[in-house]
Amino acid sequence: MHDPCYLLAEQLGLCLKRQNRILALAESCTGGGIAAAVTDVSGSSVWFDRGFVTYSNAAKVELLGVQPRTLRTQGAVSAETAREMAAGALAHSSADLALAVTGIAGPEGGTAEKPVGTVFVAWLQRGSEEAACVRKQFSGDRQNIRQQTVLFCLQQLLQAAQTG
Repeated sequence: MHDPCYLLAEQLGLCLKRQNRILALAESCTGGGIAAAVTDVSGSSVWFDRGFVTYSNAAKVELLGVQPRTLRTQGAVSAETAREMAAGALAHSSADLALAVTGIAGPEGGTAEKPVGTVFVAWLQRGSEEAACVRKQFSGDRQNIRQQTVLFCLQQLLQAAQTG
């Protein structure tokens, strides 16, 4: 039996393949974990174009076009940054659907306003005006937070793909 991430990635792939659609990812706190889950599925090259691991602010700006002002005023862990990351992933790929994630996996880096486990997930379909975004609060250690984030992102992608 496969783990839940594999099963979700497999379902996502079947859905995107049926629709002849392509996925791109922009990851920060997950460090490529979503892309790893997706590429565990044989044949994913048919429906997965690329993943950007933009851990630093400079990478977010250089690779995805996140505005330095957004990072200064809202922070790297924010809905605004996640939305710009998703838009950048679409702009710099041939994908039809992009998901971006940024968050605080810990154990350091949390604040009262954004404690450890705070994650923003944004997704955008080509042709849409603005990315959808949700804020999640996960708990546990760094590994647990990252695993929960990857699982949640795969669930969101599957839902986005199924709803068109």
